[in-house]
Amino acid sequence: MSPELWMLILEASAETLYMVAVSTLLGTAIGLPIGVFLATSGKGELLAAPAANRLIGFVVNSTRSIPFIILVVAILPFTRLVAGTSIGTTAAIVPLTVGAAPFIARIVETAIREVDHGLVEASLAMGATPAQVVRKVLLPEALPSLILGLTLTVVSLIGFSAMVGAVGGGGLGDLGIRYGFQRFMPDVMLTVVVILVLLVQAVQLAGDVLARRANKRH
Repeated sequence: MSPELWMLILEASAETLYMVAVSTLLGTAIGLPIGVFLATSGKGELLAAPAANRLIGFVVNSTRSIPFIILVVAILPFTRLVAGTSIGTTAAIVPLTVGAAPFIARIVETAIREVDHGLVEASLAMGATPAQVVRKVLLPEALPSLILGLTLTVVSLIGFSAMVGAVGGGGLGDLGIRYGFQRFMPDVMLTVVVILVLLVQAVQLAGDVLARRANKRH
């Protein structure tokens, strides 16, 4: 391949990393508190609010049930409102975040529900407030599961970021479609696939290492 193509591949790789990193941060900022609420607001639970729990759970499930490529198209007006455009890597962050947030919320909920309820009861008996129980008991105890869950989310977002390339989102997916498919350049397509595989492997390895370290601390 020519030096120009290698430069395009490097730029596309940087765009993919940018999209995945920002959407992961934003998705976690939205999904983490929602997941904590879903895990603690059922009937008789720490922050009991059954009606709100059911409503938010319905919204989360509804968003998760929409195939990602349809979600991208369905929220185009919202994407334009937030990003000022529906084309490019910054615009692609909007549907990536919307797709990641409910996924992360359910991961957080599941991880917190796996924590021994006896720890919660003991903390409350010692005078801890619900907020302190969440911050000092539930989240630290669920940390290894949260790391593994977030790792799975990042891996999914790498795949989604390639998918948004089909609708002008930029990144490796866009490069693979424009050059590898439309211009019949199999070497570019193969390079894109190899880079995506390496990214997923690196993310999974890092997540496994961090989860093991977090688990040893407990």
